[in-house]
Amino acid sequence: MDERVKQYCTLVRTGRQGGYRRRVAHTSVEPSRSDADGTGAPGAAAGLLDATRGPLHPLAAATLAAALDVGWADPAARHAPGRRARSLLDTAREVLATAMGVRPEELSVHASAEEALALGLDGLRHARRRSGTAVVAAPVERSVVLLRAGDGEQPSVSPSGRVDPGSFGRALTGPGVAAAVLQTANGEVGTRQPVDEVAAAARAAGVPLLVDATASLGRDPLPRLGDVVVADAASFGGPPLGLLAVRAGTRWGLPGPRLPAEQGRAGASPWVPLVLAAAEAWRQSEPAGAADAGRAAALVERIRATAASVPDVEVVGDPTDRLPHVVTFSVLFADGEVLVDELARHGLAVGSGSACTSSALRPSHVLAALGVLTHGNVRVVLPTEAVAPARAADVERLCALLPGVVTDVRRRLGTLDL
Repeated sequence: MDERVKQYCTLVRTGRQGGYRRRVAHTSVEPSRSDADGTGAPGAAAGLLDATRGPLHPLAAATLAAALDVGWADPAARHAPGRRARSLLDTAREVLATAMGVRPEELSVHASAEEALALGLDGLRHARRRSGTAVVAAPVERSVVLLRAGDGEQPSVSPSGRVDPGSFGRALTGPGVAAAVLQTANGEVGTRQPVDEVAAAARAAGVPLLVDATASLGRDPLPRLGDVVVADAASFGGPPLGLLAVRAGTRWGLPGPRLPAEQGRAGASPWVPLVLAAAEAWRQSEPAGAADAGRAAALVERIRATAASVPDVEVVGDPTDRLPHVVTFSVLFADGEVLVDELARHGLAVGSGSACTSSALRPSHVLAALGVLTHGNVRVVLPTEAVAPARAADVERLCALLPGVVTDVRRRLGTLDL
């Protein structure tokens, strides 16, 4: 295997892989369905198998449209439309606070999950600046967290992506630790994290913990732990709004004067129609969550088995203790961008964590931390059935197409016989 990998790396270094991509762009490939609208079927949406940021739940979209007439005003305004918008915002906040297991006054709404994560961590660090500035965060955390964590000691992770609680606990006792961050589960490979054990270690060390639930809220049970909790409304069919909860009693604060909106955490109130759409998405998705997760887990198991049956394909992440709707696999002697494009030609929208899909042209830091293949990566994040009623059929089509697509990509790349 090592010699074959070296041959493949030679292709990458000499640019033959890049030349292959250019040839593919000018090669006519007969898709399995008409590609009149670029999605694989005239007037139809592509089979959605990458819901990292999927469409709105249908009733959330209807709520958004209706709210344009009643919730357009600035909720900070004193006139009648403003007071009405404030009332609607308060109602929506109560729903979203229930989703996160916090009180409404502990929750603020932000433009994105990344912004909420940054604010949550910045507030913890500033409030604890006399204790230090170090942040304990595993190398599989989101980039926005790792950029703030700096070069401090990182807890180790297993080849499946699970953080080692013992390593995390030891890092918590290091000098100048201000805060710690742990995701409930990894959004790229699906592996769940030991939140209970890490939260206990953080309490014992007196270090506040930020729990990142941006990949899991609405798709997996949320541990009622963490001094600060961050989620993404897009994970349960809402718009991509960041939800930031700072539990009462937590030392948290931003530098400078108190901001005028969102519990002192934002310069302006969020746009009320979007928050109402997020609340409606939760109302609709929460009752069906457990049943939908069970069906999604069975579909993911089908994908994992199919991918594992293809020669030189590595399925990544914990095989059992994982999110029910996420699966990632890496294809040796192939290219993630080309695999994604080839599946798109067949009307299937998948994602990739490979370097070739990053504007920075760097490998996925999550895959690199796991020590697995970072090229030829394909990521599937299943939407809910409410968003994608054809989900099961799309998975079956992916499984039927995948072996042939991998073979075809390797053949045209010149790596089939390696």
